[in-house]
Amino acid sequence: MAHFPPRIHVLLASQAPVGLVIRRGPSKRVATLLWDRDRDTFHLGQWLKGRIYERRSDISPDGKHVLYFAMNGKWQSESRGAWTAIARVPYLKAIAFFPKGDCWHGGGLWTGKTKYWLNGCYFHAESHCPSSLQRDTQYQPEGGCGGECLSVYYPRLLRDGWVWVDRIKVRQWQDKDIFEKPMGHGWRLRKIAHAEVGAPVGKGCYWDEHELVGPDATIACPSWEWAELDHKRLVWATAGKLYAAQVGKDGLTHETVLFDFNDMVFEALEAPY
Repeated sequence: MAHFPPRIHVLLASQAPVGLVIRRGPSKRVATLLWDRDRDTFHLGQWLKGRIYERRSDISPDGKHVLYFAMNGKWQSESRGAWTAIARVPYLKAIAFFPKGDCWHGGGLWTGKTKYWLNGCYFHAESHCPSSLQRDTQYQPEGGCGGECLSVYYPRLLRDGWVWVDRIKVRQWQDKDIFEKPMGHGWRLRKIAHAEVGAPVGKGCYWDEHELVGPDATIACPSWEWAELDHKRLVWATAGKLYAAQVGKDGLTHETVLFDFNDMVFEALEAPY
């Protein structure tokens, strides 16, 4: 059986130097970690025996809470096998819990520090939620596609400064959406978001690759599964590691590995609340 490095996806808070790393691997084990982006230190939160749908998840602007969609397949349990939850970063223990029962829609977005929107809210079971958090029932996300991951992921990209450029139809059940974001010095970060049935081995049906587009050249980065701007630097994930580099007129400089997630193994951890 082929061995693949863990998949890495990161949620960056817009108003605090905080990130939440979602590390998946093996396929039914996922961990969350707090990333202090000022110090580039990492703190393990919790593991889940199941799947977190990172493209249907979001971190609050102040970096204090995460809203995520998860599935463990225990359809007769309180969670109904798939659920949306809100937890305190970097943990997964729910302070707000919305059982779903299937993997259609689910998850959501933050519309403020304490206001959130549920994707397909009418299909969630009502459950507990602290009074300090308020559901935003007026929000209408733009740019969503379908009823799965792209119904949250594309609106999140647009909200976070990405510009949709084009949709390329490759064949039946295979599309590519192109997003771009300026990096400075004439360079742009291009995200190629794939949606397909029969994805390459080691990929899910939704997966990304990236390119650096400069004034005179385009640099393909097909192994980058996640990439984003962190103020004036570029950060990306590939081969189970998180990298950073500065952006200059000639491209990337001072490349460094921030963290290697490959050797992590499941631990049963409790949240401190």
